Amino acid sequence: MSGSGLTTEEVLQLMQETAEEVVRPRWRALAEDDISEKNPGDFVTIADHEAEVILTDALRKVYPDALIVGEEATVANPGAADLVGSVPHAFVIDPVDGTRNFIHGRKEYAVMIGELRNGEITRGWIWQPELDRAWVAELGAGATCNGEALTLPTPSLDHIRGATTHRRLLRTRPAGVDELGWTFYACGIDYPNIVLGEGDFLIYRHMKPWDHVPGSLILRELGGVSRTIDGRDYQAAPTDQPLVVAVNEEIWEIGRRCIVG
Repeated sequence: MSGSGLTTEEVLQLMQETAEEVVRPRWRALAEDDISEKNPGDFVTIADHEAEVILTDALRKVYPDALIVGEEATVANPGAADLVGSVPHAFVIDPVDGTRNFIHGRKEYAVMIGELRNGEITRGWIWQPELDRAWVAELGAGATCNGEALTLPTPSLDHIRGATTHRRLLRTRPAGVDELGWTFYACGIDYPNIVLGEGDFLIYRHMKPWDHVPGSLILRELGGVSRTIDGRDYQAAPTDQPLVVAVNEEIWEIGRRCIVG
């Protein structure tokens, strides 16, 4: 551990060790009473709870003055999510992103942490345990996957692929958009897939900071776009505007037109 806090590599190691300790042992091995519902259709597992406690406690020991907001803790304190963009220092934690996938034994889940200082996203981490991929970004320093520097693909404007969590948002299909599917309902999978060239834009209706802080920074550090449809860069502030995430400015505008017509 460095004198001023955890290095980016140390936070990633903490995530990986936590996943090995309490998340992966439950993958494809959950008992019925290991799963519950926060709300109808919104599932949580023992792995979510245990991983969040470990990650929260570890960060709090090093950063006692930071606001640390885990997804599961907001069930009891829902207002905490709205504060992360307005305090001097904050971390957001998604202990198991893609919980439904995790429950069904699919590989498409992730552990995520994001850091903000004075409302600006400064660091982001996505660890995909079953895919063995670590996505990391620091503000102004680019983004990597498993330590290798990344670049974004150049999409074909004749064959644009999008995905959304809410089809009711869609009003039209602009020229060139030949695929409008569903996301994985796991931002820790969806955002990296844009980097991998497996899609060109994403449309989201709900924006919890633990879902979008890490991926937004990773994408923007590579020249991608993560903005609400009114043109504001995503920064974890409360909003009722849908979010469009895209590989570049031109594709962002095309994705936006799917909503505004």
